[in-house]
Amino acid sequence: MAEIKSHEFEGFAERSARSYKLFVVYGPDRGLVSERASILAERTGVALKDPFSLIKLDIADLQRDHGRLVDEAGAIGLFGGDKLLWVRGAANEKYLVDALQFLAESPLAGTFVIIEAGDLKKGSLLRKAAESSRNVIAIPCYADDTRALNALIDSELSAAELRITPDARQALLELIGGDRIASRNELKKLALYCRGQGSIEEHHVTEIIGDASAISVDDAVDAVLSGNAANFLHAMQKIISSKTAIFLVIQSCLKQFQLMDAIRAEMDEKRISSTQALQTLGRHLHFRRKPIVEQALRTWSPEAIARETNRLQSAVLQTRKRASLEDTIALHTLLSTTLQSARR
Repeated sequence: MAEIKSHEFEGFAERSARSYKLFVVYGPDRGLVSERASILAERTGVALKDPFSLIKLDIADLQRDHGRLVDEAGAIGLFGGDKLLWVRGAANEKYLVDALQFLAESPLAGTFVIIEAGDLKKGSLLRKAAESSRNVIAIPCYADDTRALNALIDSELSAAELRITPDARQALLELIGGDRIASRNELKKLALYCRGQGSIEEHHVTEIIGDASAISVDDAVDAVLSGNAANFLHAMQKIISSKTAIFLVIQSCLKQFQLMDAIRAEMDEKRISSTQALQTLGRHLHFRRKPIVEQALRTWSPEAIARETNRLQSAVLQTRKRASLEDTIALHTLLSTTLQSARR
C-alpha cells in the first residue's frame, strides 16, 4: 500500500512523484483534491498545454464508454512523448476500478493517470483498489487543521510581504478552512485589500473575508432535495465564490437521484420502509443528511425519480458538449429540480 499523508505530500511531490504513474486523489476537501492533482500534473513533466499530451476526462465521458480510459492509455500519441490522463468527478464506478486495476497490473511506460475523487469511505471500491496496489499512489485530502491553515496563511501573506497580528490571525482561522481553494482565494483577497499596509489587523479580516469555513456541495444538493430555493441559491453563491466547479454540484445531484432510484427499487422489491432501505444502501450518507433523503423518497415517486435522473444525465451531457455554457446549464437544471422538489 502506498498512501501519502497530508504532511508528507509536499516532500513526495517534490522528490518522488515522477517515479509513479497512477494516482488517486480523494477526500471531502474538493479544493485540496483539485490543488494536489494540479501539483502532481505539473510534476509529471507532461506538456500540459499540449492537447495531444494532456487528455482531461470527466466521469460522464467514461460512463458513455467504459473502456475509454484503458484505450486512451494504450493509444500511441501523434507526436510521441509522455501523456497524462486526468479523470475528474470519480466515485466508486466499477468500470473505473477495473480500469485502474488493469493499468496497475500492466503499467504503460509513457502514460500517467490522475484520478480525482470525492470523499471515499474506507473499504470503498476505488479507495481499496488504490491502497492495495504497490503501483498506485493514494492521496487523501481532508479539511486543513489549524497547523495546515497557519502554514497556508504564512505562505500567502509572506509572498505578499504582509504581517498579521495574533487577533487578526485568530479571526481569520475562524473564517477559513472548509475548502483549500476557497481559503487560498480569501487569503489572496485579504492580501490585495491590505496591500501597502504592512500589517493586517483584526478589522481588516472582518471587513473583507467571507465565511469559507463550510463550503460544501452537499449543502446545495440537500437544498435541491428539500425544495428550498433560498438555501440553494445561498449555497451556490458560496460555491461560485470559492471557485469550485459548478459541474460537481450537478454531478453530485445526479448521483443522489441514482441512489434514490436504487433505494426505491429496494423498497418496492422487499416491501420495506425507506428507513430500512437506507440502513443498507445509504450507509455512506452522513447522519445529518439521511432525514433529507428520507423525506425526498416520500415525495418523489419512482417514475418521477427516473424522469429527473434522465433529465440530469442529459444536462451533464450538454455541459460536456457546450463547455462555454456549462455553468448556465448546470444552474438552470439544478434550480428547476429544486422547484420540482418544492412543488412536491
